[in-house]
Amino acid sequence: MTKASIIIPTYNRLDLLQGCISSIRQHTDSPYEIIVVDNASTDGTSEWCMHEKLSCISLPRNEGFPIACNKGMRLSSGDILVLLNNDTIVTPNWLRNMSAALLSASDVGIVGPVTNYASGSQQVHYPFENLAEFQRIAAEVNVLDAAKWKRVERIVGICFVFHRGLMDKIGLLDERFSPGHYEDDDFCLRARLHGFSLLVCHDALIYHEGSASFKREGVQQQQELVERNYRLFMDKWHLDPRAFI
Repeated sequence: MTKASIIIPTYNRLDLLQGCISSIRQHTDSPYEIIVVDNASTDGTSEWCMHEKLSCISLPRNEGFPIACNKGMRLSSGDILVLLNNDTIVTPNWLRNMSAALLSASDVGIVGPVTNYASGSQQVHYPFENLAEFQRIAAEVNVLDAAKWKRVERIVGICFVFHRGLMDKIGLLDERFSPGHYEDDDFCLRARLHGFSLLVCHDALIYHEGSASFKREGVQQQQELVERNYRLFMDKWHLDPRAFI
């Protein structure tokens, strides 16, 4: 059976990581490994991962999202790779349904879920009061249905699911976008330029807290980073990434 490598970059907020991993263990019924890449957290993340017998790469400083993901991908062993934000909570059939979409055609390169918090078409609106209610809604939504797989030009990097073969063909995340923003747009564009299509699975609803790491840096600093990386993307591709949203 196909094995998945779930790579989770993290920086402090151990509470979010614990919730994320607990949900993976509860709702993932196919073979998988978890690789946590810790960006020099000071809240006991590495020690907790050791206690939980999780594979954990401890970085000496906060390298950001692209570098952390790349280190995890290099050490991964699965046929399917999952890049997953630490501030997500997964749900029943999340990976089974997205893996089915990924394996549905040879040209499918990356698939992603729908969620309560994202830019673009992946954000969906299911009113809920708490995570328990969200899980109940997701259990109803996450019924395998190929009619709910939509081809898109862009998938948000909160949850990328793709073949190891795609990584071998297009490479890793571009680290010029460190510590984060637009590395996901860049990865999607490279996949499309190599002839791969992207699918959003409306039969895979997961929870996303939303920019938990970047919020700590302050609104102005975050906006400056977004604008800097937007210019880097434009300089690299001479394309406006906002046209794909």
